[in-house]
Amino acid sequence: MTTILSISLLFTLLALGTPVGFAMAIVGALGLYMLVGLEAMIGVLSTTPFSSVSSYEMVTVPMFLLMAEFVILSGVADSLFRAAATWVGRLKGGLAMATALAGAGFGAIAGSSTASAATLTATTIPLMLKQGYEPRLACGVVAISGTLAMLIPPSIALILYGLIANVDIGQLLIAGVIPGILVMLTIISTIAILVRLYPDAAPSGRQYTWREKISVLRTVGPMLFLFSTVTGVIYSGIATPTEASAIGAFGAFVLVWKMGKLSLISLRRCLIRAAETSCMVFMIILGAQIFGYFIAMTNLTQDMVAWIHALDLSRWLVIFLVLLLLLILGCFMDQIAILFLTVPVLVPLVVAYGFDPLWFGVIMIVTAELGMVTPPIGMNAFVISRYSGRPLTEIFRGALPHILTHLIIMAVLVAVPQLVTWLPSTMR
Repeated sequence: MTTILSISLLFTLLALGTPVGFAMAIVGALGLYMLVGLEAMIGVLSTTPFSSVSSYEMVTVPMFLLMAEFVILSGVADSLFRAAATWVGRLKGGLAMATALAGAGFGAIAGSSTASAATLTATTIPLMLKQGYEPRLACGVVAISGTLAMLIPPSIALILYGLIANVDIGQLLIAGVIPGILVMLTIISTIAILVRLYPDAAPSGRQYTWREKISVLRTVGPMLFLFSTVTGVIYSGIATPTEASAIGAFGAFVLVWKMGKLSLISLRRCLIRAAETSCMVFMIILGAQIFGYFIAMTNLTQDMVAWIHALDLSRWLVIFLVLLLLLILGCFMDQIAILFLTVPVLVPLVVAYGFDPLWFGVIMIVTAELGMVTPPIGMNAFVISRYSGRPLTEIFRGALPHILTHLIIMAVLVAVPQLVTWLPSTMR
């Protein structure tokens, strides 16, 4: 009964708009008080703040966030889009395809879906609309392309999953590479199908010479080098993800300095924004730890695993139901909240059924991507609406074809787990 009341209170607080970290901390503290008393609750509250954020791996979060802030300051997103448009812009729907390529490139640096969506909105939507793209097509491709930042390293979502589920963060980041490329290609393929079915939705672009194509690569060379360095040192084992995050932050700092966009004011702004976001993430981790202690006291995870085992369901039916639950939660909740609420419960369940937690982490993030563009709370859609002034219904309708093809690529990744696990298995 205590568990039911506490979870009901948690969802009530979240529905009222309480920050997820504070909601989980409040409910966890009250639950501990009801189960083990005041003294034990105070003991947990006095030790958890330090223990929850003192891990060495936690450094990856502020470092990658700082790296993203420097990259945004450098204006590299504009260069990424221009380079992609030069290479594929002559195709019908080429600017929309270039948006997907730029989303993958920017996601490889930013690690934040909403930051990627905001940047792509300012960079690509005005140009697509100016050239005659149907608004739904333009907004839909930006919404889904922004989600690539959740999957392509350095993904903050994958880092948080690794911290919660105690899965190797380096392997998780590398595991996101192939699925990220497949999702990007799926977005491009969906655009190609849409412009073939609806020729008036997008115009054909201009053709560029090979000299122009080669020349434009110079503008994105530093960014590609930075991404290759960060991912390469993790894959090769030269550096841990924590060390790689520091390398990435320093490399992004040098990039901004070389481009002449670094000043004391801009540096201060980047440091403050990275610190604010880091504090938000750490507060969520703290609240999740307190809530996790309460859940552990209730034996909810063990009881649920035993109950599902007693039903004698197929392992594939179990994973289908788990992903369906995540899709439904994604329609109503923030993706970070979903991670911290469900990973401690779901990972033991899927492991008990013989699934690889590394594979499940990537599948979970791919599923979470859909929550960023599905109503009623699709964060990317709200960000795009705010920055572009387009109505939310238009953005959600534009994202619908991509949601359908996204479900197909999810099914492929579930059916062929080697697409996720092969690359990490080759790491040194």
